[in-house]
Formats: sequence, structure tokens, C-alpha cells
Amino acid sequence: MGKTILVLLDACRFELAGETAGYLEHLIEVSQGAKYCVRGGLPSQSRPMYETTMTGLPSSVHGITDNEIVRRSRCENIFSLCRENGLKTAAAAYHWFSELYSKAPFCPESDRYQFECQDSLIDYGIFYYDDSYPDSHLYMDAEFLRRTYDPEFLLIHPMSIDYKGHQYGGDSAQYTFAGVQSFESIAKLLTVWLPAGYNVIVTADHGMAGSGYHGGNSDMQRLIPLYVFSRQVQCGDFTDQVISQLNTAPLVCRLLGIKPACAMMQELEIKLAD
Repeated sequence: MGKTILVLLDACRFELAGETAGYLEHLIEVSQGAKYCVRGGLPSQSRPMYETTMTGLPSSVHGITDNEIVRRSRCENIFSLCRENGLKTAAAAYHWFSELYSKAPFCPESDRYQFECQDSLIDYGIFYYDDSYPDSHLYMDAEFLRRTYDPEFLLIHPMSIDYKGHQYGGDSAQYTFAGVQSFESIAKLLTVWLPAGYNVIVTADHGMAGSGYHGGNSDMQRLIPLYVFSRQVQCGDFTDQVISQLNTAPLVCRLLGIKPACAMMQELEIKLAD
């Protein structure tokens, strides 16, 4: 049970993590974390998979079936469960997260910074609306929230990998280098977070096709990494089997020490520590 950070890398397909997440891969090799291969849900688009990640439900249940549906979430989710259990939350994320769990539609003039806003499920939020917003800035937004407000749950959602993938394609050097830069930032922050006792999950919403598209049913668009650094899970490389993205929300709940929603997966495919 403890404070938990969820890093959701937009459009980081499974192979990209293996190619670029050097320090995280090292931690797996020395049995200081766990790695899984996850099959993301459908459609492999951002807003539907944000909601799947946070609710543990498929799009046919939560109702966010494409990127153009702009409304608040109608299902129990990590933020609402934290609120019910008296846990503080924070998010440094794309503005679609604000629309799902705080205010919809998003207004850049008033909604970019949200601190203890009435009716919001997120206690402290910094939201960006430009897809080219640098990951380096986003990670520092998250660190400001962590150090200033000390939330029990912190969501960090960078966009550069997705942005470069759409611009240049998932097989491009630009897509790969975006992964390099983002994982280098995570590596530096892990040397702060892990000694401080945080549980850390690093995963993605969906992957990216070589053409620069995602939304469909290919492995390039659906297979994503899941790294877990926590004393509550067994360490090791468990990528020989593919697990469901529906594990993420109930895993976060268990790490936080709160009961997952009844509709969430109850028997995790992730190996918990004895």
C-alpha cells in the first residue's frame, strides 16, 4: 500500500520500449521490477483507451468509443475511487483527461491549471492542449505537482511519442528518438521516486503503425509495454504471455490499498508478491 505514480506514454508500442527504455530494462534484468506485454483494447485510439486505462472497462461498456466523444466519464474510475477513499490525486496530462474527469469541454483560458476545483475528480491538475507540448516540460509539471501537493496518486501523460509517430510514422527515427528522450526523463525520475517509496507503473494507451496510424487491430497498434516497480509485485520478465489492458486500473487500486470497483477485473493476471 502506498503512493503510486502512473506514467501513460501515448502511443508507445511494445517494441519501442524494448529498444529505448534502457534503464527500465536494466531494472528488470536485475530483478528490481516486473515487465509485461499488454494487449490494448479496441479501438486503439487515445480517448477510448484513456477511459479503459482508468476504469478497467472495455469501450463497449464505458461508452467512449472514439476520440470525438467529449463528456465526463460515467463509470467508476481510479480518480473517483481515490476521492471515495480520501486520497489526494494529481495529473499532468493532455486536456482530454480534464474532459473525462474534470470539465468538459476544455477551455484553455480557464482550465489549463486546476487546483481543488469544485466537481473535479482530480484534485490538482496541469493540462496541455498542444500535441507538440514537450515531454521535458510535462515531466517537470508532474514533479511540481508531486513536490507541492504530495498526492497519493499521480498521473503523468506525455504526448511526444504519439506526435512524432503521426508526423513521421511508427518506423521512423523520429518516433524512436521520442521514445529515447521520454525514457531518459523517466530514468532520471525513477532515481528519485523509487528511493522515496513510490509504486511506479509505466505503460501506454495504444501503439503505432508504421504508417503513423492507430485505431485498428494489428499488433503494432495494440501491443504495449507494462513496467511495474513495487514491492507488492513479483519481479521478473513475464513477457512470454500477453495480458489484458483491463489489469491496469485494478492494479493501481491494489497498489494504493483501495478496493477496485466491482466492475473491474478482480483476478489480476499480474503476479503479486507473497
